[in-house]
Amino acid sequence: MKTITIEGQLRTETGKQAARQYRSQELVPGVIYGGAQEVNFVASAKALKPLVYTGEFQLAQVDIEGKSYKCILKDLQFDKVSDALIHVDLMELVEDKKVVATLPIKFTGVSAGVKAGGKLVTKMKSLKVKALPKDLLEQIEVDITNLELNGNIRVEDVKVANFEILNSPRIPVASVVMTRILKQEEATTTTTAAAPAAEAKKK
Repeated sequence: MKTITIEGQLRTETGKQAARQYRSQELVPGVIYGGAQEVNFVASAKALKPLVYTGEFQLAQVDIEGKSYKCILKDLQFDKVSDALIHVDLMELVEDKKVVATLPIKFTGVSAGVKAGGKLVTKMKSLKVKALPKDLLEQIEVDITNLELNGNIRVEDVKVANFEILNSPRIPVASVVMTRILKQEEATTTTTAAAPAAEAKKK
């Protein structure tokens, strides 16, 4: 799995004034929790950029004064006016401790419903899972090959070894809907089929 390495330094001062001082130096305050102890640190906004501005699920190795922390991104705060990153929360991965993570979905295959002229509609881009760090994946693959016209793949249909999926099981992940052209064709076929019956009734 892709890992972003971030050089940080321990944060000795806290509070709004200290945070403003760090930000004036283009440093972002952050916290690492979930491990043996909570670690307050700062890192350059530039170093955090590849971790923050991406749709990919990645690990972060944060090196702080001789110690390394293997983490995942948990939360972000942005300035309401400038939209600049102002705080980052990371969770340290502990070997035998399950973590909750949001993993992107990758759809594979060509849907049978799409082959029949339907349109694929993806309802979810990611799933929230609970797993041990060793079982985490960059993405969850969902095969849509057997997805028929007017059919749905729901959360409960997604099976991944060693994962507990936390989203509501009945929520659709993807569906294939009829296109306007297909609906028009169906309506035309119905009208054509109904016409002889109507004529026969008149007679």
